[in-house]
Amino acid sequence: METDAVQYVHTPVLLNETLHYLAPQHDNALMIDATLGEGGHSYAFLSQFPTLRIIGVDADPAIQEVARQRLASFGDRIHFYSGWSHTFFAEYPSEIKRPDIILIDLGISIFHYEKSGRGFSFRKNEPLDMRLDASFGPSAADLVMQLPERELADLIYQNGEERFSRRIAHAIVEARSKSRISTADALASIIEGAVPASYRHGPIHPATRTFQALRIAVNGELSRQESLLDSALRVLENGGRLGVITFHSLEDRIVKNFFREKNKDCTCPPEAPICTCKGQRVVSLITKKPVGPSMEEIKINPPSRSAKLRVVEKILEEAL
Repeated sequence: METDAVQYVHTPVLLNETLHYLAPQHDNALMIDATLGEGGHSYAFLSQFPTLRIIGVDADPAIQEVARQRLASFGDRIHFYSGWSHTFFAEYPSEIKRPDIILIDLGISIFHYEKSGRGFSFRKNEPLDMRLDASFGPSAADLVMQLPERELADLIYQNGEERFSRRIAHAIVEARSKSRISTADALASIIEGAVPASYRHGPIHPATRTFQALRIAVNGELSRQESLLDSALRVLENGGRLGVITFHSLEDRIVKNFFREKNKDCTCPPEAPICTCKGQRVVSLITKKPVGPSMEEIKINPPSRSAKLRVVEKILEEAL
């Protein structure tokens, strides 16, 4: 039973599906929860598989402290690493057992929207920060105030797939020339005023895509993603499984293409007359297509509606 001492605001998505596809194949397996968050997935895995051990990784000390309290009853079956998961895998110590299971949930926890106080939500009067690690790199406010208009528009379009990116960037530059844009709700108001009325009353808030774009840029989500997948797969034990949960098309495309390449027997260019790479598949696709949430899960937990799970099994050690 989970303690009531701490209130958890995030519901782990595709929980039954991850428990099914990433179930340990033997006793005393080691799992890496590479995006620990509040520890919801880890709690379920540790509860269901009594000999499983987990290392939980998260770049945000505040949310990791919540997970520490939540998972304290599991004692030495859970260990914690504070930092970015791509760094954790890149520096994985050779003396530690290699993991049999790796779970990477690329979504942002509801904790960050509701409790972090860092401006992830466009509905709140909070400092416009959006950094998962608040000690590292420029904040969202820094980008909004410093980027040239064209670069800002490109960022919003590329990371947010926002069709009104140029109008929004222009409005931001106009507004910042008069006063500093320092809070999330102030930025949201500028965006609302920049887009057509029909867009303001559409199915999603008009600031959604711009906030996504800024969050991705601030945390280097897409730029880190391929190195994260590559280093995680290299660390994974042969026969082990890697599962990745994505929430938007940009990150899912990276995962899909990465897994597809690792599933190829031949990596020669299409125009090559004969195969010279002597390649072999590194992974086997466990999920041929992405696994989505059930209608019941979407009803209970609406943020799960865009979640996709892809799972591969490692079948070959790549040469360095």
